[in-house]
Amino acid sequence: MTQINFELVSPEAKRVSEPLYMAVIPGEEGVVGVLPGHASLVASLKAGVVELYETEGAEPRRIFIAGGFADVTPDNCSVLAEEAVNLADLSRDDVEQAVKRLNNDLELASEDADKARIGRRLVLAEAKLQAVAA
Repeated sequence: MTQINFELVSPEAKRVSEPLYMAVIPGEEGVVGVLPGHASLVASLKAGVVELYETEGAEPRRIFIAGGFADVTPDNCSVLAEEAVNLADLSRDDVEQAVKRLNNDLELASEDADKARIGRRLVLAEAKLQAVAA
């Protein structure tokens, strides 16, 4: 077998469902490269970039995910993401403004629950900023 069946699903929609040469996913324990014949595993994913390679040596399609889970078998790789957006669709200026806005909101927040909620959104926005800056 020369390809693995890859599927990426977010709450909004099925984002990708196609055969690939390789997928690279941001696992909580480190980055995982998935090729055909990979050992079976279930992994928790952190916010980061999924790279999808249609063929060996091809430029990857890059999709930002906000964490989730991956189910890998020798034939399939399924990613269930909390949020997924094509990296090319993210504007660095927009993400920088969101980080700035969230930092301001965090400074103004007085309730612990509000600080926690804004803090989680800020961590995600900073991860997006890292992804678009790379």
